[in-house]
Amino acid sequence: MGAAREHGIIDALNTAGTQALADTAYQGGGPAVRVPQRRRRRDPDIGRYRRLSRSQKDVNTAHARRRGPGERANAEIKNWKILRKIRASPSRADTLVKAVQTLILAS
Repeated sequence: MGAAREHGIIDALNTAGTQALADTAYQGGGPAVRVPQRRRRRDPDIGRYRRLSRSQKDVNTAHARRRGPGERANAEIKNWKILRKIRASPSRADTLVKAVQTLILAS
């Protein structure tokens, strides 16, 4: 979250009104950053965390389904070491990454 704020990514998303799915580390990122429901605070009576309701679990499941393909594509890019071995112009790296992500998501 700190790096995203430092580089202006969070502000850019909120200004543009673009929706982004993120993990719970991006809590408080504004209306444009969608995060899953977090586990509730400790219950002082029983000393344990309160469980999420069924609807909150359903929201988290839907959130994970939408984030999953992008996470897998990013993991594949890291696994293939594409960005470390790139021999093209660095200014064209984003085009290469987009193409690889498209191919991974399409398969």
